[in-house]
Amino acid sequence: MGKWKIYTPEGVQDILVNECFNKRNLEDKIRKVFSSHGYYEVETPIVEFYDVFSAETDITPQETMFKFFDGQGRILVLRPDLTIPVARVAATKFKDTNYPLRLSYIGNSFRYNELGGGKQKEFTQAGVELLGVNSPEADAEIIATAIDALLACGLENFQLDIGQVEFFKGLMEETGLSSEETEQMRLLVDSKDFVAIEELVKVHDIKDHLKELIFNLPGLFGSIDVIDRVKEYPINRRCINALENLKRVLEIIDDYGYSKYVSVDLGMVQSVNYYTGTIFRGFTYGVGFPILSGGRYDGLVEKFGKSSPATGFSLGINMIMMALDRQKIEMGKPVIDSLICYKKEGRKTAFEICETLRKQGLSVEVDITGAGIGEIKKYAEQKGIGGILFVPDSKNIEVHNVENGDIKAVSIDELLKSGGAL
Repeated sequence: MGKWKIYTPEGVQDILVNECFNKRNLEDKIRKVFSSHGYYEVETPIVEFYDVFSAETDITPQETMFKFFDGQGRILVLRPDLTIPVARVAATKFKDTNYPLRLSYIGNSFRYNELGGGKQKEFTQAGVELLGVNSPEADAEIIATAIDALLACGLENFQLDIGQVEFFKGLMEETGLSSEETEQMRLLVDSKDFVAIEELVKVHDIKDHLKELIFNLPGLFGSIDVIDRVKEYPINRRCINALENLKRVLEIIDDYGYSKYVSVDLGMVQSVNYYTGTIFRGFTYGVGFPILSGGRYDGLVEKFGKSSPATGFSLGINMIMMALDRQKIEMGKPVIDSLICYKKEGRKTAFEICETLRKQGLSVEVDITGAGIGEIKKYAEQKGIGGILFVPDSKNIEVHNVENGDIKAVSIDELLKSGGAL
């Protein structure tokens, strides 16, 4: 009956001391970046109505969601994404707010299809959404914020690939392909399946220059020069406008000083029915998946009752941690600065010392076992605690250095003035 009680379900995990310490530190660093860029944090419920996500099948196919029922028989889900709930909040709770509106979030999401390759069914997302402005400046701000977040996490070797879905839509518009064929082409281009792309192009009456462009789409990546090369083709105004928009975004990113972190990828065409302009994905060494993704999605907020352009990104905290680990980037671990033990006569004084040191920002553990000083030293050594404060009475304090065995008698004033570092 209870054979599973000591296990966790597939795709979820316990996050233990050191990893949890590092995860919380990363979240704090990312939160500070978001706040410093003027984004206000919101928290949406883990449980949402299925209807919130049902319209965005490109992003959240219904088979990937954890679904269940409430007492009235309505379908609920564990949120598979945080951008869509933030769009709901923006359109309802902030509908009368002066725009632009900058919102951020950090929270857990749940998807069935996330297992494998280091992914989990439960994972932590952090991101920002900028609503109310459709401009290259807004797109560039989001990308710069993403770069700042990665740098704050400790990553240095990463790359953001930037594309423009309107360019792909403009090409498909000129080919005359049906919506089904366009979606088939999108999937082939996104997976960079050159052979299948060529076969699909050959069976349609498409102009030669368009055939060439479509076939070359998966290879159209690199520096800003890619845009100038493509503009030499006789493409329609929709394509030209998309490329000019992308070029302006890249020029602004250059003014941020972040050009070395970005590259152009005109073959990036994921979720074209969801995204409406600039899109991007972030990659780094040691992780076979994007560690962040984002872009412009001007039609989403309107589905919740308010017309508003929007752009944003989200990054995977778990993926960042995996990358840091595989790149051998030191993340640290929790540390206890001092261990205090006492005799009954010094108990009140010991507690007063604890309170003062903790107010100074130190991490202080109190021995509650009543063991002898020899056993306490063994415990401190195993836990990596360098110093023990022994308080035998209200007037005397002994500082025991666990590493070299030195013992020093000090006054309370000396101890507190040193911040416990004697």
